[in-house]
Amino acid sequence: MNQNLFRSNDFQRSVFLIMNKIKFGPAGNSESFYEQGHRNSVEMPKWLHDMGLEAYEYSVTRGIRLKESTAGEIGEQAAKWGIAMSLHAPYYINLASREEEGRKKTVRYLYRSMEAADWFGAKRVVFHPGSAGKGDREPAMKDAKKLLLRAMEECSEFIAKGIHLCPETMGKKNQLGSLEEILDLCQLDESLIPTVDFGHLHARSQGGIRTSKDYENILDSISGALDDRRGRAFHVHFSRIEYTAAGEKRHRTYQETEYGPDFEPLAELLLQKNLEPVIICESRKTMAEDAVRLQKILQEKFSLFNGARL
Repeated sequence: MNQNLFRSNDFQRSVFLIMNKIKFGPAGNSESFYEQGHRNSVEMPKWLHDMGLEAYEYSVTRGIRLKESTAGEIGEQAAKWGIAMSLHAPYYINLASREEEGRKKTVRYLYRSMEAADWFGAKRVVFHPGSAGKGDREPAMKDAKKLLLRAMEECSEFIAKGIHLCPETMGKKNQLGSLEEILDLCQLDESLIPTVDFGHLHARSQGGIRTSKDYENILDSISGALDDRRGRAFHVHFSRIEYTAAGEKRHRTYQETEYGPDFEPLAELLLQKNLEPVIICESRKTMAEDAVRLQKILQEKFSLFNGARL
């Protein structure tokens, strides 16, 4: 790495601005939130703010059951405490469904997720693309593209409000969701933003994210496929992960260092490349605490390059 580059005043100012645009937060609520006596997610935004975090991904992965009024209260608190909201859509979505009834349900799930995001004031809706099935992946991708365009037409009122659909890279090999497939989907429309789950990519590649170069290849693929805005401000899921020959098994905590990937090389590249993603931590049970750990790693990298502690 070019240390002289990092010592230049212009670069340091640029990196400082970028570092303060990168937002960290959890997917869902840590166990400690409840252990401290909290009972309602309306309390989460202030709790996260007090930890120094700036993002929160609310999960409706088992279905959208909360009331509009409750989502509105959470959104109001998020706005008050400077927390960027995103929403994780139900797991039932399958863009490659072969049955018309399944396709209708997928469109409906995406529409309802966009509607719920609007209640929260969230600007990003993360979703799993679905199963590739046992056949050729190419026909599955063609079906997925057609259905995603159909869903986007149904969701046009929310897209017009600046809410983005964010297809996610997946951790199991039989799922649609390789990095290339997600970037291919995102090329359908400039409103689509990729959710790059580095844990999933690590599991899918059987531990393939080990070095700075491994991360750089991923980041270069993103910037090469998308416009500058989306290539810099994409959505990120991060955690260490356990995997089998089939891919993802379960998310782990950041302190379980026997599992990868490590965040340090990515943090360095985020600064070097002036990237500004929202980074959502998906550690098991300690997602907020680990989001703080990831944030501190980034701050330490900046301090190293800047020659002084923040």
